Amino acid sequence: MLAHRGLAIGVPENTLASFERAVAAGATYVETDVNASADGVAVVVHDPTLDRIVGRADRVADLTLEQLRSIDLGGGVRFVTLQEALEALPGTRFNIDIKSDDVAAPAAAAIAAAGAVDRVLITSFSGARRRAAIAALGTRVAASASASEFVPALLLAKLGLTPLVRFALRRVDAVQIPMRIFGLHTTTRRTIDRLHAAGVEVHVWTINDVPVARGLLERGVDGIVSDRADLMLALTAPEGGIA
Repeated sequence: MLAHRGLAIGVPENTLASFERAVAAGATYVETDVNASADGVAVVVHDPTLDRIVGRADRVADLTLEQLRSIDLGGGVRFVTLQEALEALPGTRFNIDIKSDDVAAPAAAAIAAAGAVDRVLITSFSGARRRAAIAALGTRVAASASASEFVPALLLAKLGLTPLVRFALRRVDAVQIPMRIFGLHTTTRRTIDRLHAAGVEVHVWTINDVPVARGLLERGVDGIVSDRADLMLALTAPEGGIA
């Protein structure tokens, strides 16, 4: 189970407080997002602007880390850098979504500085951004497929062309997917089996319904990305997998 942006119940999402709440509930896997500040620091935040989270039109990329830290996200909670989050929770694995081109190198620097290469999975909707972060890191690290990589792989899996699925996903260790893409079901038992045969784990997002999650796990899904770590953990113990 991957705690989506931590466990944001009573605390803001994507903060050290939400991560700590997820860990206290029993999560060992946290999903998070990073954007770069104006001074080139990887900051934990999903959106490129502050509009949704604090009602301001500012762009994260236009504010320095000091300026971002001056913002109260709610209840006195502040922004945290990726390095700080990794260092604060050394027993936690992080699934890190690279949200912008300019955060690829800062995210890699944060992972390296925290000595966290062996407990992160790098992902992005953009394969180029994911590859840039991995290149900046300069070493082997777990990764999941971008949308442009997964869609062809899904079609090949539907056709039963497992060797071609393996080739399409040769650079990644996992696929992280919704239950449907372009009207196609992504989580039938046959599709999951074929993705497994291609050598990747299957993680599904964002699932907050316990019966739905139970059905996915029964079909062989390796990971559930959920806003409700507190509800999902009983389904996934003992946890396993790469992220």
